[in-house]
Amino acid sequence: LVVAVLGISFLYFLFLPNTQTPSGTGQVRVVVSVAPQEEFVKAVGKDKVQVTVMVPSGSDPHTYEPRPQQMQELSQAQLYLMVGSPLEFELTWMDKMRTMNPQMKVINTSQGINFINQGENTGDPHVWVSPRNSKIMVENTYQALVEVDPDNQRYYQENRDQYLKELDLLDQNLTHSLQKVKSKKILVYHPAWAYLCRDYGLEQVAIEKEGKEPTSQELAQLVDQARQDNITLVFVSPQHNQRNAQVIADELGGEVVVVDPLARDYLENLAQVAMAFSRN
Repeated sequence: LVVAVLGISFLYFLFLPNTQTPSGTGQVRVVVSVAPQEEFVKAVGKDKVQVTVMVPSGSDPHTYEPRPQQMQELSQAQLYLMVGSPLEFELTWMDKMRTMNPQMKVINTSQGINFINQGENTGDPHVWVSPRNSKIMVENTYQALVEVDPDNQRYYQENRDQYLKELDLLDQNLTHSLQKVKSKKILVYHPAWAYLCRDYGLEQVAIEKEGKEPTSQELAQLVDQARQDNITLVFVSPQHNQRNAQVIADELGGEVVVVDPLARDYLENLAQVAMAFSRN
């Protein structure tokens, strides 16, 4: 039934007229895939952009299906800013979304980022969790906004420069706080933090691998390894089941700590993530 409804919605919105600019606002209509990107776009565009997030906070981009209202907003967008990594949502939906709005400009904001391999010939999609990668995404966002709205180039440039300074400060703070971590191994449920770990000298050990729950034997091995490494914290994102994470934490006499790679407030969230990891 859900598939049928989405199919009908897709056909309906396919034939909607594409009004390129919101009536009376003059704002650039921008669509992004995940919530952290919304902060990037609003930091650069401020009151000159209107942003639609396809995968809202709290949802899983591996499984999320867009709602009819989101499809309607996408059908009238001028610009789609892809994450551009092998994000499951984009792999599944990007061709359909391009068809719905052929006039919409689509930009890959990961252009220039060095991907981490995950599985066979697949890059890790979670590029935004590192502020150093996010600086590249913000620059690509700026270039895209200037391309569709060149009259406001200086406005976007000033905003970009200010936000890049904030990302630089976040980078410095993360470098300072994470270099003090006692155990460089971070035990996580879902392997979403590889880019942050790469940039700040940490190593993530994942409970879930390639979307699969661990077997009882694998869980036992994880517990043994965590004990050897003196790990007592298990980090889990709110998009995933905490059951196995809690089992391991109980075995270690530790606790489960929730950290969200998809939180909307990017700067504030990564500062909190760094504080959580620094407890390790």
